[in-house]
Amino acid sequence: MPASPLRRACLGALLCILAMGALPAAAQTPQFPTKPVTVIVPFPAGGSTDRHLRILAQEASKSLGQPVVVENRPGAGGTLGPGTMAKTAKPDGYTITLYTLAMLRMPYMQHTNWHPINDFDFIIGLSGYTFGLTVRADSPFKTFNEYIEAARKAPGTIDYGSTGVGSSPHLLMEELAINAKVKLNHVPFKGNADMQQALLGGHVMAQSDATGWDQFVDAGKMRLLVTFGEKRTTRWPDVPTAQELGYGVVSTSPYGLAGPKGVDPAVIRILHDAFKQALYSPASMEVMQQLNQQPAYRNSADYRAWAADTYVKQKPLIEHLGLMAKN
Repeated sequence: MPASPLRRACLGALLCILAMGALPAAAQTPQFPTKPVTVIVPFPAGGSTDRHLRILAQEASKSLGQPVVVENRPGAGGTLGPGTMAKTAKPDGYTITLYTLAMLRMPYMQHTNWHPINDFDFIIGLSGYTFGLTVRADSPFKTFNEYIEAARKAPGTIDYGSTGVGSSPHLLMEELAINAKVKLNHVPFKGNADMQQALLGGHVMAQSDATGWDQFVDAGKMRLLVTFGEKRTTRWPDVPTAQELGYGVVSTSPYGLAGPKGVDPAVIRILHDAFKQALYSPASMEVMQQLNQQPAYRNSADYRAWAADTYVKQKPLIEHLGLMAKN
């Protein structure tokens, strides 16, 4: 049966649209990326987070076909870089950030101009930290209990460094101090690298941090007193956990990647797929083994759901620690 004039006109119009590539944007696969992608790491270069993210960037660039550039923007316990990105970066996928647990705590502790859920698009959950407290090799503290006993005898004089106010290394020590009924002196730093140099230089007695200290412990320059996982590490099996010592603190602090709100879902998928492949690459698995970490993969939807749920659950902890912002 011959096509009606109307049907022929409609088919002709469709063929013209296809030939001109003028399908609606939602029906097109975005040409992404066509230039380098920047990943903000909100800590100084040289620490455990920086080490892992640089490997991930290198591996993801192979899938994306463009360089992935790490840009260190430390400050505010790892929240300055992501918070600034959320308010200033274009939502085009070319600027994304490492997103840590501190992002879900800081808004309770001080007034921020960003919202940890509503101002971000979540890309992928990656891994979680192994935390520990280290001292210099010549420190008088041979065990973690000795460190705590010293704080009990001289309240407020026994100090420790962390990667900033509101960071997991800070809050786990504050929670432990409350449980142990001691008062410690907290010294915040911008990140791992400068804190480690301060410890090695004798400017701080101890450091609470993720496993960026591994090389110094293995080289005999630092002594690892305690770790904060659910069980002892495979790399340092002789070191007890805070949990088994009776202090009631377990922390792994998951982290992942996020972009500013409004990124094209198709671009999110491209970034997700590239970084998922990077996460399980031999190079990434090797550096995670060095840091005593494991993959903690979450897809974009699951990562957002985890963040939203965790954000609600952090409020009682911040209240318990007496760190809620004053109105």
